[in-house]
Amino acid sequence: MISVLVVLAVLIGFGGPRASSADSQRSQLAERDLHSRNFANVKVPADPDRGMIVYLPPGYESSSERYPVIYFLPNPLEGSYRLPFDRKGAQSLFDQAIAMGVIGKFILVCADMATPMGSSWYVNSPVTGNWEDFMVHELVPYIDANFRTLPNRDSRGIAGVFMGGYGAIRFGMKYPQVFGSVYAMHPVGTGSGIFVMYSRPNWDLLAKAKSLDDLRGDGLSMIFMSIYQAYLPNPEKAPLFVDLPAHKDGNRLVIDSALTERLRQNFFLESMIPAYADNLKSLRGFKFDWARNDTNQDHVYSNVAFTHKLNEFGIAHEAEEYNGMWTEPNWGQDGRIYTDVLPFFQRHLAFAVNGDK
Repeated sequence: MISVLVVLAVLIGFGGPRASSADSQRSQLAERDLHSRNFANVKVPADPDRGMIVYLPPGYESSSERYPVIYFLPNPLEGSYRLPFDRKGAQSLFDQAIAMGVIGKFILVCADMATPMGSSWYVNSPVTGNWEDFMVHELVPYIDANFRTLPNRDSRGIAGVFMGGYGAIRFGMKYPQVFGSVYAMHPVGTGSGIFVMYSRPNWDLLAKAKSLDDLRGDGLSMIFMSIYQAYLPNPEKAPLFVDLPAHKDGNRLVIDSALTERLRQNFFLESMIPAYADNLKSLRGFKFDWARNDTNQDHVYSNVAFTHKLNEFGIAHEAEEYNGMWTEPNWGQDGRIYTDVLPFFQRHLAFAVNGDK
């Protein structure tokens, strides 16, 4: 009887720790809700409890190390902020990249930054909420307080896709003391395209809308309504709560010059370059890319013009036009996340306290 107990004790003693040790060496996904003060009294309701997924690298639980952080802004047109992990295999891809030496161990944060119309455009608005303040003054401090990060700009990067790419550049422009490295994948809103902005929305639909729900089903009108709610908000003008930069007069479209100028100056990233050129020059790394065969050639045109304007101001950056469609897979071992984005952050993030890579 004693020998049986001894054997059981040995099995329990050695079997338990082995399983626990194996678990501690795996990467983990931590899901959190962050209650925000930045969505009170808005005209378009936003849940103040914003969800997030935090990727923690293999060995996080069993070590005392601190890690650099990448904030990732997915494309809201593709679905939830959870999409990279629920449908794109992000966790296993990051694990593989670390194991193969593509990038050192890092933490990645995906948070819910979407409004009922789609993109928040990552700015403060009295209509949709203070998304810029949420990111900079709530989300980043929360992550640094609750996870073992390297809490400095040299070890903090930001990346995004499409509208998320726009947000990544905008945050890098305005907050280089927070985000030291920026990679934008096929960003939109960088500047004027081939078609003028007022040619995109359905102005008859906007004029007749009794609520925001009336716009659902018209993709371009919804996208431009999200832009207007971010950059031309008017909390007193129900039901859309915006100042429209154009309106129909019979069959003629009348453009409001003052509102159009306000929109262009605040929305287009190229318009922000003069004010934030020195901020961009201070970044450790700055890259954006775009797909040559995008069916909306506005994106190609505007990104080419954007890189030229950055050059005019002497702003060091990488700009790449690749052969393909922006809708082609970014994920997987052959996707641009693995082949371009993660190696970029390996080069430009600081992976140690003293700043050594």
